[in-house]
Amino acid sequence: MKVPLLDLKQQYQSIKTELDESLIRTAETQYFILGPQVEKMEKEFCDFLGCKYAIGVSSGTDALLLALMSIDVKPGDEIIVPTYSFFATAGVVSRLNAVPVFVDSDPVTFNIDPAGIEEKITEKTRAIIPVHLYGQSADMDPIMEIAERHNLLVIEDGAQAISAVYKDGSKCGTIGDIGCYSFFPSKNLGCFGDGGLLVTNDERLAEIIKIKRVHGGQPKYYHKVIGGNFRLDAIQAAVISVKLPHLGKWSEGRRKNAELYSRLFIEAGLSEKVGVTEFDRSNRVLLPKAVYKPAQVTGQMTDYHIFNQYIIRVEKREELRDYLHNNSIGCEIYYPIPFHLQECFADLGYKKGDFPVSEKQADTSLALPIYPELSDEQIEYVVQKISEFIFSN
Repeated sequence: MKVPLLDLKQQYQSIKTELDESLIRTAETQYFILGPQVEKMEKEFCDFLGCKYAIGVSSGTDALLLALMSIDVKPGDEIIVPTYSFFATAGVVSRLNAVPVFVDSDPVTFNIDPAGIEEKITEKTRAIIPVHLYGQSADMDPIMEIAERHNLLVIEDGAQAISAVYKDGSKCGTIGDIGCYSFFPSKNLGCFGDGGLLVTNDERLAEIIKIKRVHGGQPKYYHKVIGGNFRLDAIQAAVISVKLPHLGKWSEGRRKNAELYSRLFIEAGLSEKVGVTEFDRSNRVLLPKAVYKPAQVTGQMTDYHIFNQYIIRVEKREELRDYLHNNSIGCEIYYPIPFHLQECFADLGYKKGDFPVSEKQADTSLALPIYPELSDEQIEYVVQKISEFIFSN
């Protein structure tokens, strides 16, 4: 049996008619950069997320970069980020010649540990970038309290968490000053290329973001500030507009698959409890834990964890990865090296052992297929092969 890590063809076939018609309509307009289709999508996201302003941009990475540019980050400014995330979270800071300041992870959720933030704040600190990693919210209450106490801005990296919800019912990305999302094709809500979105409730920030999205020109060809080419293609906006109404169903499918995985792992004797943080004889596989319970918002159950990735932790991670690949099962390591151990950040002076939780997570984490179209039989096959590997080693 083959179990790919992701199969976007199944999703496409399920909404092919809607997508094809939308793409043809966009082609007929011959309006490809920003324009009415992008404005329509932005309005849809304001309604969906419950925010005042949504600005479509060229990628999730560019959303983070533009967010920092919009708060006028200068060379030498310090931005607090988790050491365990996709590279863009820290990379955009360095691109502006600012300094990423790293914080260790929470041992259960993989997100930034709020307890490690305050000690990293200096007179040069400008902002905190919490990441809602793998589709689950960071612990935003203490983060926002720390930011308010020290007059810092909060930029949420929600690239993997669009529609995920915090425990108070707020959509991830709408709690801080600016939220950033990615529409990369492998995301829960992906377009047909690169695309991203920034959201905010601050009118002044929204205006700055819109101006800097088009090279800083306001009006066109008149530049008081320097921006970049962060414009979103109309075709990508058209794809997202078609997919957005299906997102809740797809998220529910991912949660259902995650629940089946966890139940099968426990039944197989590979893990006794969900959410434990250390390996022992009864927990050979550590399972992800949905920390926050569903919130009730406007009468409907909301997406508290959308499982952009289903991450297990095993001691012999590389060997298991190879075993699964040899049995036609897709899997991936997200992420093998924390930021503080990356060669490009060597000049910051960190060393191995500085952030032990993140280092252990990086050494043991493995992502399994979790896309909503997976069959129960495919999930059972994955657990069966992992069980075979664990009990034979």
